[in-house]
Amino acid sequence: MAGDRVPAERLALWLTLRLAGDTEDAQALARAGWAARRLQGGLGPQDDLATFLGRQSDDARLADQIADWQEVMGQGAKLHPISRAALGFYLWPVVGLSAGLGGAAPLPLMEAAVVAARFALQEGGAEDALFLPLALGGAGGLRGTGTPQDRLQRWIAGADHATRAALRVLDRVQAWEDRAHATCAPLSGRTPPQLIHLLSAWPLISAPLAEAETGASRAAIQRNLNRMTQAGIIREVTGQGRYRFWTAKV
Repeated sequence: MAGDRVPAERLALWLTLRLAGDTEDAQALARAGWAARRLQGGLGPQDDLATFLGRQSDDARLADQIADWQEVMGQGAKLHPISRAALGFYLWPVVGLSAGLGGAAPLPLMEAAVVAARFALQEGGAEDALFLPLALGGAGGLRGTGTPQDRLQRWIAGADHATRAALRVLDRVQAWEDRAHATCAPLSGRTPPQLIHLLSAWPLISAPLAEAETGASRAAIQRNLNRMTQAGIIREVTGQGRYRFWTAKV
């Protein structure tokens, strides 16, 4: 959405440890972190848009812009949720919601896309999914050129491609989980299957996180993480002696 290419592992390390490289890389990670935190749940854009964006709610100009945006969105209440999300995305610069926060994060296009991604599924009543994974469909659906019909067609096609891409990722995770269970079958105890379940749900885990989520002892966690690493189904990503994180080799 912002032209940044941030691998999931780098983003997870940034969100947990604020590990980054040079200044440019840190800015990209900050933007991605801003988006990730808002896509993970919690307060939605329909609840309090200014707070969702992280902007000052007492800004009179912002309040007017948000009111204008919400008024037009209200007029599109009968639209399909995905089409209504497209309306919100393309309406963003029209009503002046294009200043962003400045600095490293976020950028106006990113704000609009994140709001639309959450808006699409909040409106649709999806039970398990938190947001429409727009970025997985490529940038085509987010281009602001052409007629309204052209934009809507690209948006819907992008949403379709993104959803299919997300399902392929889930299929790979499920295949890894099946492979991991087969590999760890000779290991005794409840800790290995608990770690497999945790690694299928989180992009990265640490020993303290695993201890808190599974209730297993730190020694059992560390022992099984080492065994799973040696078996080639997970890998450690930091290369450090302390504050280490592991990820599934999907």
